[in-house]
Amino acid sequence: MSQKRKSVLLVTVDCLRSDHVGFMGYKRPTTPFLDSLAKESLVFRQAIVAGAPTYYSIPAILASRYPLALGRDVLGLGPDEPTLATMLKASGYATGAFVAGNPYIARRFGYDRGFDVFRDFLEAEDGVLASGGSVEARNGGWASRLNRKLQKIRPALGAVGSLYDELYFRYCQRAAGMPQSLDALRRFPAAEAVVDEALNWLDTTADSPFFLWLHLMDPHAPYYPKEEALALMEESPITPYKARYLNSYWNRSDLDAQRLRRRRDDIVALYDAGIRWVDAQMARTIEALRSKGRWSDCIFALTADHGEEFLDHDGRFHPPSGLMEELTHVPLVLHVPGYNGKNREDSPFSLIHLAPTILEAANVKTPDEFRGKSYWQTKSGSEISAISECVAGCTNPFRRENRLGARVLSVRESRFKLVLFFDPPAEYLYDLEVDAMETAPVERTAQVPVRRRLLEIAREHLRRSAQRDPRTRAQAQLRELQLEWNNQQKRLPAITV
Repeated sequence: MSQKRKSVLLVTVDCLRSDHVGFMGYKRPTTPFLDSLAKESLVFRQAIVAGAPTYYSIPAILASRYPLALGRDVLGLGPDEPTLATMLKASGYATGAFVAGNPYIARRFGYDRGFDVFRDFLEAEDGVLASGGSVEARNGGWASRLNRKLQKIRPALGAVGSLYDELYFRYCQRAAGMPQSLDALRRFPAAEAVVDEALNWLDTTADSPFFLWLHLMDPHAPYYPKEEALALMEESPITPYKARYLNSYWNRSDLDAQRLRRRRDDIVALYDAGIRWVDAQMARTIEALRSKGRWSDCIFALTADHGEEFLDHDGRFHPPSGLMEELTHVPLVLHVPGYNGKNREDSPFSLIHLAPTILEAANVKTPDEFRGKSYWQTKSGSEISAISECVAGCTNPFRRENRLGARVLSVRESRFKLVLFFDPPAEYLYDLEVDAMETAPVERTAQVPVRRRLLEIAREHLRRSAQRDPRTRAQAQLRELQLEWNNQQKRLPAITV
């Protein structure tokens, strides 16, 4: 690599599946700009997250550390843990992060460390609909009170109960009123708002090298894309009411996968438009860098924190569950000025290796604490594996008790993938060459040497995970206790004298 100092632009896109990106083979025009950039960049065809969802993925991207390495009870980054940001800042870089309102990537979890400017857009979250776009009548209304009573006897109603659920759903849609625009429905700031602030910040960095991290939420549920993005995808305009209806329908818990499939294509069209808007803003960002004369010395990496499920295994969104490919396999494009190597890497590449890869490309020392290894140092013809992990069922990590469930672990090679559940114990081996959708596990008596090899890799990972840094873990636990204490204090009633 060249010895000249380079700036770094890292973009993580929430919920971006690898198979919905043009340079990964998707046929719809979701990423025309990134497709053109990929032709002069290194594309990792089998990039694998170290955990899913966001709170199990980002620590690996920024700190090259497996998500459960500090213990299942610890979220985010350790108070003194070295990260991509802290290493670049210590090397004289101007550092800025602009995160589009994801509450799991916030100051309370240590993600602001190492950044001169950290903007998370969370102050606008009060009173906004929860993810998924569910709409219900007001709690105090007569229909809501009646619904709560009927739900107690719902299992005994049979087919009549299903009819009632449908009628109540439609009532809730009408009772919620007529939304004025897609922008008014959106939970997270769209990519152009994030890019606006990032480009304004770049103007303050003068000629010093910079590290800019953007985390964009446009493909995330609820799916309310920009109208301009729908036009770019040549989709018919959609009314705000119809968009809200589709999101609420997709979020229903009373429907089985067969009924949800009726709206799947409509939902995917909204999701794809969100990706297209990210692509448009990447074109705008890089054009701005070119106009400022800063692109020729800028490392650019774009990837995702995890994918998204659209009934691939009868599920939706991205819960921590089976670590299937639709959640763990993400796109990764890496553009390094002066790189003249191959354009495509087909071996599995864990995102735990991304931070050291970027640091070496920027000629910055990689800290010893990083678990990953630079791609430039580890290229070989030997079989490479990628490990992912999460805590099963931890859909609300703000509740400490939800973080203490059983681990789920996957070991992924080019062809084979082993998924391990610990409570209740189960293991599934998939041959991705013949079963890319992971629908039929390999029989227990088949591929025994492969199963043994992957189990050994999993065992070694668990052994190393138990060798925690006690100081970093203790600091992280102390931060959690302080946060819990502060939250308890806020909930205590005021005492008047």
